[in-house]
Amino acid sequence: MSTPSRPSRPSTADPQVMALSGGAAVGGARLAVRGWPLKVALSAAFVGLLAASAWVSVPFFPVPLTLQTLAVLLAGATLGPVWGASTVFSYVSLGLAGAPVFHNGTGGPAILLGPTGGYLVGFVAAAYVMGFAVQHVRRAGAMASWRGLLQLAAGAVAASAVIYAVALPWLSHFPQMGLGRAVAVGMTPFLLGDALKAAVAVGAIRTGSALWGRVSGGLF
Repeated sequence: MSTPSRPSRPSTADPQVMALSGGAAVGGARLAVRGWPLKVALSAAFVGLLAASAWVSVPFFPVPLTLQTLAVLLAGATLGPVWGASTVFSYVSLGLAGAPVFHNGTGGPAILLGPTGGYLVGFVAAAYVMGFAVQHVRRAGAMASWRGLLQLAAGAVAASAVIYAVALPWLSHFPQMGLGRAVAVGMTPFLLGDALKAAVAVGAIRTGSALWGRVSGGLF
């Protein structure tokens, strides 16, 4: 009595399977190649946005109030942790080289080494933190949920905290400062504005998430 034969599965050596696999690999490679110009263009756009936001400045002393924190949060959220941080680093490097991209059109090493230098360094880490938070929420599919909203808010708060974690000790080393005065002049006046900028960033992220997913195709 013969046993019925089972349907054979396609072998990995099957020409059709190999052709499909090869086509998928080529398609992925083409997507990656097409993705690079988009990534570079968006990175350059955010460098411009960071520079533009530095011109919106209220002259507090020794640290001016600008919209740069909002731009940093949006850069990290849009470009992801690695590209977001790299974009902010490029912006800081551009200013360090002398381009007038810091507050009120200033630039050069003196700004980075001055009282506000810690904020600029902290921006890089903040973009990474915000990008990581958004990436986590997006991968969990929780962007439209209350849990996702709370996680995004926590990410924005953590990103702002990272800026101050770098900026305040930096500022405290300048003459007649100390940590207490650095907190009084370098953080306290900005807390309300930080809360508003975080709320705007979180709202923009949630509103534009679906559209951005279609545009970027998961590149970031």
